Amino acid sequence: MYKAPVDEIAFTLKHVAGMGEALNSGALGELGEDVVDAILSEAGRFATDEVAPLGDVGDKQGSRLVDGKVQTPDGWRDLYHNWIGGGWNGLTAPEEFGGQNLPHMLHVAAMEMWNAGSMAFALGPTLTMGAVEALEKHGSETLKATYLPKMVSGEWTGTMNLTEPHAGSDLGVLKTRAERHGDGTYRIFGQKIFITWGEHDFTDNIIHLVLARLPDAPAGTRGISLFLVPKFLVNADGSLGERNDLFCHSLEHKLGIHGSPTCTMIYGDGKFGAEKGAIGYLIGEENRGLACMFTMMNNARLAVGMQGVAIADAATQKAIAFAKERTQGKAPGWTGQGMSPIIEHPDVARTLLTMKALTQGSRAISYACAHAVDMTHAAEGEKAKFWQERSSLLTPIAKSFSTDAGVDVASMGIQVHGGMGFIEETGAARYLRDARIAPIYEGTNGIQAIDLVTRKLPLSDGAHVRGFIAELREIATAVRASNREGFGETAARLDAAFNDLSEATEWLIAATAGGKIAEALAGATAYQRLFGLALTGAYLAKGGLAEVADGKEDQRIALCRFTAENLLAETAALKDRVVNGADSLAVARAVLA
Repeated sequence: MYKAPVDEIAFTLKHVAGMGEALNSGALGELGEDVVDAILSEAGRFATDEVAPLGDVGDKQGSRLVDGKVQTPDGWRDLYHNWIGGGWNGLTAPEEFGGQNLPHMLHVAAMEMWNAGSMAFALGPTLTMGAVEALEKHGSETLKATYLPKMVSGEWTGTMNLTEPHAGSDLGVLKTRAERHGDGTYRIFGQKIFITWGEHDFTDNIIHLVLARLPDAPAGTRGISLFLVPKFLVNADGSLGERNDLFCHSLEHKLGIHGSPTCTMIYGDGKFGAEKGAIGYLIGEENRGLACMFTMMNNARLAVGMQGVAIADAATQKAIAFAKERTQGKAPGWTGQGMSPIIEHPDVARTLLTMKALTQGSRAISYACAHAVDMTHAAEGEKAKFWQERSSLLTPIAKSFSTDAGVDVASMGIQVHGGMGFIEETGAARYLRDARIAPIYEGTNGIQAIDLVTRKLPLSDGAHVRGFIAELREIATAVRASNREGFGETAARLDAAFNDLSEATEWLIAATAGGKIAEALAGATAYQRLFGLALTGAYLAKGGLAEVADGKEDQRIALCRFTAENLLAETAALKDRVVNGADSLAVARAVLA
C-alpha cells in the first residue's frame, strides 16, 4: 500500500527546489517552515489513509453512466467531501474567494500525494483548480463573484472542454459554435470528447470552460473564444436555477484511470431548456479564448507532470516492497538460509535504483518549476522576467520527462514483480495503465518538445538557457570541491552531461535561427530527454551536497553516484541524435510510404 514520502518531499522542496531560500528571504510572505511541515504532514496522512485505500476500488469499479447520470465508484463521493472539508481545493486560490493563497510548490507537492493514492480521483480536483485560475485571471467581476467562491471551496467543480472528434491538439479546426444572444449571453452548440470529469455525482453543479467559435470569427486559433457554461444556471441570489442545455452522452472505456469519468459532452441539442443552445458567458474577449485557456493549460501541464512523479513513486514503493519479500534463487554472495530475496540480485537492484533515480529526478524538476512559478509572482521587474523565463523553460521538461518516467518506472515495476506483475490482483499493472495517458495529456510530449525547442530556447535570444546551464555547471564544481569519496565519478559525469546539453542546445538554437526547423524538430524529443537526464543528475547532486543531518546523507550521495555513473552516459547518445539524426530521418521516411 502506498505511503506518502513526506520527508523526501519536504527535503526536495526545501533543499533542492528552492523553497528553503524563498522562506528565509521572505519571498513567500509570512509563511513559515512549521506551517509547511504541518500541511505536508496532513496531506500525506490523508493521501495514505483515505485516498490510497480507495484507489483500487475506483480501478475495479470505474465510473458508470446509468440512466443519463454518472455514478462514481463506491466511497468516492464521501472521499471527495472529506477532501474539500479539509480545505485542499483552495490551497493556492485567492483569499478573497475563500482560498488560502499558498505557494504553488505546496500545491504540486500535495497533488503528488493525491495522484499517487489515486490518479483517477485526483484528476477531478486538478481540473477545478485550473478552471479557478483561468476564471480568476480572465473572467468579469460578475462571473468571478458568482462562480469562484463555490469553485474554490469545491462545492462546484470545473472542467476544460477543448477536444472534438476531428480536432485533437490542432484547436484551430474546432467546430463548436457560439452565437450571440440579445441579453449579452451566448448560445453554445457542438460536441466535445475526452472531457475529464465532465459529469459526476460529487457536486450539484459543474462549471464547464468551453472553447467555441463565433460566426464571424477569423479562421484558425485566432478565432477561438472561451465561454463559461454551467450545468445548472445560477440565479441572482446564488441558488441553482434551470438545467442548462448540455449533457454527457457517453463515457469512454479506457486503458486506465477507470474511476475518472471521461465524457462525450453534447451542447445545445435541445434536450434541456426552453430553446436549443447551452447558455454560456464570455470569458475575456471574443476571439481571444485560447490565450485565456492557456492560463489553465500551462499549470495543467505541470500538474500532469506531477501525475508522472506520483505514479513513479507509488510503483517504486510497491516494487521495493515486493522485492524484499519475494525469494528466488541465490544471489551472488548470499549467505542466508534458502533462496535469497530478489532485491539481492544485482539486476533487480539496478532496476529498483533506476526507478528511484527517475522518480526523485522528476520530482525535483517539477518542484523546481513550481518554485519558478512562485518566484515569478513574488518578484518584480527583471527578476520577475527571469523567473517567468525559468518557469517557461522548465514546464515542457517537467511535463514530458516526468510523465515518460511514470510510464517507464511503472513498466519496470511490473518487471520486478515478474509474472505476478502481469496479474491484476497485485496492483502493479494498474500503475502502468494509469500512467500511460499522462504523456498524451495537455499537449503530447512531442508537442512539448516542439515548444521547448522553438519557443523556450530562444528566450532572451538564448541567454536564459545558457545561464541555466552555467548554474548547473556550478553544481558539478561544488561536487568536485566537496572531496567526498562517496560521490565517485559524479563530478566528471555531470561535466560530460552538461557539455552534451550545451552542445545540443547551441546546435538547436543555430538551426532554428537559420530556418532549419525540420532538422531541429527531428531531434527535439531526444533533446528534451537529454535535458531531463542532465537535470536529474544535477538535482540529485544538489541534494547530496545539502547539509542536512537526518541520517540519509550517505543514501542521497549513493543514489546520486549511481545515477551519474549508470544513467548519464545516455546524454552522449541523445546529443548525437539531436545533431546528426535529421538526415537519416529524412531519408528513412520513405519507408513509411
